Amino acid sequence: MIRINVTGGTMEQAEINAYLQRARTRFPDRKLTAVDIAIEGEEVRLDYHFQEVPFQRIRRITGYLVGTMDRWNDAKRAEERDRVKHI
Repeated sequence: MIRINVTGGTMEQAEINAYLQRARTRFPDRKLTAVDIAIEGEEVRLDYHFQEVPFQRIRRITGYLVGTMDRWNDAKRAEERDRVKHI
């Protein structure tokens, strides 16, 4: 269910549907959760809200690109623990 919030006036459902279709076309890989439509005189401001995308941090540690260190052996874990971290 997509939450739609119209402020500053009224809008026909057909126009709202056109704005929803515009979002689906412009952002096909993202799940739309809400649309804030602000009517400002002759102009319309759209704020699209999307479902958060899971993010996994990837770091370069001791020459390797890794997301997690769960598959590292004890020696590689010790190497990571003992390295100098620059902030």
